[in-house]
Amino acid sequence: MAQWNRVIEATPEEVWAVLSDGRRYARWVVGTHDSWERDDHWPALDAELGYALKLGPWTYRGRTISRRCEPIRRLELEAASRLGTARISFLVEPWGSRTLVLVDEHPLRGPAARWHNSAADLFLRWRHRHMLARLEEAVVSARGRSRADAPGDARPSSDPGDGNGARDRS
Repeated sequence: MAQWNRVIEATPEEVWAVLSDGRRYARWVVGTHDSWERDDHWPALDAELGYALKLGPWTYRGRTISRRCEPIRRLELEAASRLGTARISFLVEPWGSRTLVLVDEHPLRGPAARWHNSAADLFLRWRHRHMLARLEEAVVSARGRSRADAPGDARPSSDPGDGNGARDRS
């Protein structure tokens, strides 16, 4: 089981706005080249999201199904590929004025489940670290766009880091 977490400089509602927009997944899910909502009720239970992975001239198209959706709190997905299926869970928790996001992923069926080992978990944790950093960037970017769209409410952005350059910008 591969788990990772990150405190994001945003509210749970701002994080959920990105998690619940299937068109934005390619922006923050590591390895995904494109994503699209396959129906009009993403991320409701059993809704599907399409995605494309690209490696050189090769493109693979897969699908992700929403298996559990508790708006602003939890989203559990089942991603299907040629290697089988995997469960990916996002837990969104208020953390003071920020949000703690926990991601947990493990294979369910197929060759990936049979080959699953601690080395695979190490790779998934690396992927999650980068994915959650990209999720934060997408949330902050979306916040900037929504403020720019609201006349009279635009405020200058600032880096909420600790001032020591210790924030993960992977």
